[in-house]
Amino acid sequence: MSVQDQIDYQRIAKAIEYIRSNFKLQPNLDEVAEKVNLSPAHFQKIFTDWAGTSPKKFLQFISLEHAKNLLKEEKASLFDTAYETGFSSTSRLHDLFVKIEGMSPAEYKHGGKNLNINYSFSESPFGEVLTASTEKGICCMAFTENKENALRDLLNKFPNASFFETIDEFQTSALSIFHKDWTELNTIKLHLKGTDFQLKVWESLLKIPMGKLSTYGKLAERIGSAKASRAVGTAIGSNPVAFLIPCHRVIQSTGKIGGYMWGSDRKQMMIGWESAKIYSDKLI
Repeated sequence: MSVQDQIDYQRIAKAIEYIRSNFKLQPNLDEVAEKVNLSPAHFQKIFTDWAGTSPKKFLQFISLEHAKNLLKEEKASLFDTAYETGFSSTSRLHDLFVKIEGMSPAEYKHGGKNLNINYSFSESPFGEVLTASTEKGICCMAFTENKENALRDLLNKFPNASFFETIDEFQTSALSIFHKDWTELNTIKLHLKGTDFQLKVWESLLKIPMGKLSTYGKLAERIGSAKASRAVGTAIGSNPVAFLIPCHRVIQSTGKIGGYMWGSDRKQMMIGWESAKIYSDKLI
């Protein structure tokens, strides 16, 4: 990420935080732009570039009431119904094409021994991202502000693996989720290091539709462990694959956005980006 990109990201993160803290006041474009020391026109442009929607639309769809309304929706959406009846669209959910394969007990126990792992750094709508893959699929996707720290974390996850800085087909396929029509994507394969319980939780995350939210309690119920909300939260916090496994779609039962491994502001931006893609035709 360039220096200017970092500055822009920090400004948009600050703007997101301001909107989140003051949504009841419905701040207008000029007010938010002033908070980040930008002209309204320039702020509108870079906000749209980063968040995928305008500040006004973002405010409309990332309010507390929006989160609560999403939580109340238990039935399949019109978009889900359309897909199931054969009318595929850009709202295709990635649980339909993301497949998880857990590492073998030996691979898990020996820290990736005999694994060859390719890795690369790329740009995304939400900042720089490290993507890594084995011969079976993506094993890591992480947003980062510091390449050295991100690479060190990856090496710590697989201390006995061999690493190669190169981009491969798995990574290209995974990264295309940010800019392609989802109906054109191939199956994205994941090769994950985790316990049986973690894999079960991560698989359940894939069932949260794009543009919708869930809670830790609801996820616990869906995997048959209604009293294990805390354990579910821990497993979600250990998710090694950002965005593809959508842990950003899990919020607190109160409707608050809550924490996120890669930053709560980034989580807020992701929710807004997805909401804009799904519900743009409903915006005023």
